[in-house]
Amino acid sequence: MAVTIYHNPKCSKSRQTLALIRERGVEPTVVEYLKTPPGRDALARILDDLGLEPRALMRSKEAPYGENNLADPALDRDALIGAMIEAPILIERPIVITPKGTRIGRPPEAVLEIL
Repeated sequence: MAVTIYHNPKCSKSRQTLALIRERGVEPTVVEYLKTPPGRDALARILDDLGLEPRALMRSKEAPYGENNLADPALDRDALIGAMIEAPILIERPIVITPKGTRIGRPPEAVLEIL
């Protein structure tokens, strides 16, 4: 099964999710999204697969959120996706994608239903 994880090795939940996937005998494609952020189309597809609007996938406590006034309700989907591409630290992690679906690994066990 093809599994991709958007991973931040400094994040404990991301490390736990990666370990959980590997414990299930799956070696995922690991994308360190801070080094290689998803493009606009990929991020839009992830949001659609998750059934979320951009703010629901954003880490609002990160500095770029406040610095760029991303809580402004006048900002549309495209502007928020652009902000996540410019500052990938804003993207909630980890995100796991399989043929069975897409999940955020918070808690890590949330990904089990798509493995």
